[in-house]
Amino acid sequence: MTARTPARTPRRTPRRLRLPSWLPVDGYILALLGTVALAALLPASGTAADVAEGASTGAVALLFFLYGARLSTREALDGLKHWRLHLTVLACTFLLFPLLGLAARGLVPTVLTPQLYGGLLFLCLVPSTIQSSIAFTSIARGNVPAAICAGSFSSLAGIVLTPLLAALLLGGSAGGLSADGLLKIVLQLLVPFLAGQFLRRWVGGLLVRHKKVLGLVDRGSILLVVYTAFSQGMVAGIWHLVTPARLGLLLAAEAVLLAAMLALTWYGAGRLGFGRADRIAIQFAGSKKSLAAGLPMASVLFGPQAALAVLPLMLFHQMQLMVCAVIAKRRARDPEEDPGTDGIPGTPVAPAVGRITPTPTTG
Repeated sequence: MTARTPARTPRRTPRRLRLPSWLPVDGYILALLGTVALAALLPASGTAADVAEGASTGAVALLFFLYGARLSTREALDGLKHWRLHLTVLACTFLLFPLLGLAARGLVPTVLTPQLYGGLLFLCLVPSTIQSSIAFTSIARGNVPAAICAGSFSSLAGIVLTPLLAALLLGGSAGGLSADGLLKIVLQLLVPFLAGQFLRRWVGGLLVRHKKVLGLVDRGSILLVVYTAFSQGMVAGIWHLVTPARLGLLLAAEAVLLAAMLALTWYGAGRLGFGRADRIAIQFAGSKKSLAAGLPMASVLFGPQAALAVLPLMLFHQMQLMVCAVIAKRRARDPEEDPGTDGIPGTPVAPAVGRITPTPTTG
């Protein structure tokens, strides 16, 4: 008789911590809310505040360096071929959104406090997202390359347009157009971005190989910016200006804003003659706002008042993820257009094979 070899116990692979699929909350949003709670309970003050502010300044510079190093100049130039779509997205992001934000001035003071309105107007000036716009466009079977280029162009333009529009429309609350304010913007945002573009040929491969680690650096840097901003708000005692009723009214105003932009981007793109795939890319890239770009910019532009300035953006970001996820799934069930019909809706073709469906993330 031969001895029976004991059966090998299968090695268990560690499971990643994931939220239940039925929970309509982005896990990173929970991390942001936890950071806000930490700042409320243990705000940085005194020497700790100085250290946190210095670290936050370095984190903002690092973020924009990575943005510059990741953006392929060749891909951006190739994407210019679809210039009508990109101009449409830029017009939605930096023209329609600010106009709606200015129209919301009539909600002060009955619905919004002046501070919350400043944050609402600021979110209207922030560039579009990249990651989640691509993800939702792919899920809805839209023009993914166009969404990639549109998000990249919006982020690039936002480095210049967002601070200028904030200085023009928000005035003193955003630091105005003083020489010191412009120098701060250039040193913390523009110079690191240009340095990343210049060094991309040498560090681009490294960034691709360590994509997951750099993703953690991105998110960790933003959490540090949030903690610093909300700590300053706690020390300055600005939170007595926000009540639960005001937060509810702010959410209602943001829901109207998001609904208006979703409708304008979809039906407006149709009136401009875009086909279904392009309309999807325009809707998702033109109706969204980037939390990753907005938070660092707010810390530079608003200083101690950044906490109230970023609160509307944080709420709007979560709202847009939830609503756009539902829309993308509904659009995925629509019949595709025949590429030979010049964008005439309703002409079905065989479904595409091998379509990527990236997971929506903070953008």
